Amino acid sequence: MRVALIQYWLVAMRGGEKVLEALCEIFPQADIFTHVYIPEAVSPTIRQHRIITSFIQRLPFAGKLYRKYLPLMPLALEQLDLRDYDLVISLESGPAKGVITGADTLHVCYCHTPMRYLWDFYQNYLAESNLVVRTFFRFFAGRLRVWDVLSAQRVDFFAANSVNVARRIAKYYRREAKVIFPPVDVEFFAPPDGVAPAMEDYYLFVGQLNAYKRADLAVKACSQTGRKLLVVGEGPERIRLERMAGSTVTFAGRQNDEFLRHKLQRCKALLFPGEEDFGIVPVEALAAGRPVIAFGRGGVLETVVHKRSGILFSEQTVNCLIRAIEDHEAGAYSFDGATLTADAGRFEKAAFLKNFAKFMDDCLAAKKQKVFL
Repeated sequence: MRVALIQYWLVAMRGGEKVLEALCEIFPQADIFTHVYIPEAVSPTIRQHRIITSFIQRLPFAGKLYRKYLPLMPLALEQLDLRDYDLVISLESGPAKGVITGADTLHVCYCHTPMRYLWDFYQNYLAESNLVVRTFFRFFAGRLRVWDVLSAQRVDFFAANSVNVARRIAKYYRREAKVIFPPVDVEFFAPPDGVAPAMEDYYLFVGQLNAYKRADLAVKACSQTGRKLLVVGEGPERIRLERMAGSTVTFAGRQNDEFLRHKLQRCKALLFPGEEDFGIVPVEALAAGRPVIAFGRGGVLETVVHKRSGILFSEQTVNCLIRAIEDHEAGAYSFDGATLTADAGRFEKAAFLKNFAKFMDDCLAAKKQKVFL
């Protein structure tokens, strides 16, 4: 089969790009279509494929301002020529599934989430934006929602990265989705020989420094109580976070996987105060043998078990996070590193590859049956 993989953009190696990388292993012959492509920002596995960009790539400063071109992306997707492909797999959280395919083409969408800034996090996005962006986006958001729902009908079969996201797909698109957890390199993050290194005196926050990640809760909690916090990641919130941070908070910026593995294996716990669709970082922490202190909503409910692999706090406030940290340090719950690593095993890449291959077999069989009915 001729296979096309549709990725919303290729500007970093985050969770969505790791899924694309895994699909490149299943479909080594696939072409990749995307809006914006920065070659040095993605893995060699992805770079080995033929990559075709939409006209967004040619717009001014597209590598940095690609999100600002969101209103143009539906048009850009519909210009992509996919006539010669038998199978199209779109990876959705930004616009990707809206491509136009032939009647005989099988279109499968692996959905990380329906676009957050149109649905669940619409008000958050407006709150983070300046007046010009808010005014502009309010005008276009309704039109984009209509297109988003209509374009969902172009997909033959949906898969979701979590039960949490499958519920959103059912609510916004009125479609069923097969849950297939995304791949996590558990073996890479696991302690050598199963023995965790000695714990050091710091907590860890890892992620893009965007407002919805709620790094501010971790920064304030540790600053107010004098606890050490290492913040790994970059984003528009960094300057604001640095201004509110006390002397015990350190910002490391964007780091590679080796740095992250080293810090995860030695931290007291990972602080995860945001609400995520799935959340790969908590699974990486469990693989490293360290517990997770997280806000108990969203995808983390499917990865972290309260009192067994972490502590889930109920309110997204500084005081609630501080109480959870104090419970952890008081030994209210005991966490076994080997058990945490074992719990992470169900999210390993091999499980994703197996489950996605089985899903594709089922989709192809169902598509064939529909053709002959």
